Amino acid sequence: MSRDVIDLRSDTITLPTEAMRKAMAEAAVGDDVFGEDPTVRRLEQRLAEMLGKQAALFVPSGTMSNQIAVRLHCGRGEEFLCEATCHIYAYEQAGYAQLSGASARPIAGERGVLTRRQLESHLRGEDIHFPRTRLVCLENTHNRSGGRVLPFDEVQAIATWAGEHGLAMHLDGARLFNAVVATGIEAPRWAALFDTVSVCFSKGLGAPVGSALCGDRDAIEEARRHRKVLGGGMRQAGIIAAGALYALEHHVERLAEDHATARQLAEAVAHIDRLHICPDDVQTNIVLFDVDPALGTAAELAGRLDEAGLRMLAIGPQQIRAVTHLGISEDDIRRGIEILRREVSAAHTGPAGNAKRSTYAG
Repeated sequence: MSRDVIDLRSDTITLPTEAMRKAMAEAAVGDDVFGEDPTVRRLEQRLAEMLGKQAALFVPSGTMSNQIAVRLHCGRGEEFLCEATCHIYAYEQAGYAQLSGASARPIAGERGVLTRRQLESHLRGEDIHFPRTRLVCLENTHNRSGGRVLPFDEVQAIATWAGEHGLAMHLDGARLFNAVVATGIEAPRWAALFDTVSVCFSKGLGAPVGSALCGDRDAIEEARRHRKVLGGGMRQAGIIAAGALYALEHHVERLAEDHATARQLAEAVAHIDRLHICPDDVQTNIVLFDVDPALGTAAELAGRLDEAGLRMLAIGPQQIRAVTHLGISEDDIRRGIEILRREVSAAHTGPAGNAKRSTYAG
């Protein structure tokens, strides 16, 4: 990719820093399936400590981490409750059904936020016609709601309710550390409300590969079996674990920089005619804005921007997403804003650019 291209499609496109590459190149390794990779063990121990959990398991992807969690908590023919636009439900190919025989019961939240009251009316009883409800899955920050941080008090209320009814709690915390930095609420306080927590290293933290699942020792020991059958057993994985470990030790606090540049972008978008956004809705590193139909579709505008050197993602007929990350500076944002202004102005009269067909927003 050209250095002149400003890529805001996702925080998954970050590249490892030189210091991270050095740590990876020098990593001590062993066979992780035999439990002999020292760097993987260090990573798992470090993350468990940071979240206040007993153990952690390094896996190749957040999807695998989430799917292992569903397998831990739901048997065949059982169900979990989740928000209707969450990643587990919307972007993981109904893996819970394919791989585990579980069922999802999606509930529409208010901008990604579910409440205890909503969940109370969706709990299944022991009627033989219905699947048993076993699990509540939440996502924090919530991707499709623009990186929104779930209200801590509401999550706490849901966790209390779940405990009263014998339900497990799983957190898709792919961007959990964004929530930590944005709110000042420490990771162990969030994690304590859940039986299992998934964290991604290859988004805002900037590592090239990997996620991890955290929980108590028994759960993670069982998760290790599920990882193996899903194809996630890796050998000399310390090379990639070293990147994740470096990210944990050096890239968490700097997430505040991404939040600041996202807010900078959002405030500029709010002043561009025919683009619509409320800057106060931008809490972390994801910016969602609506495109007036007078400009064409979101995909058409994204095509124009791409040709001009600014990459954003059309995630709906009239909605575009931009995500700030480790590879984006304040100067990049300033240049990106100028490109956006210019192309929106040109879109009033000029031909449409090439439409971008992908609507995946990981």
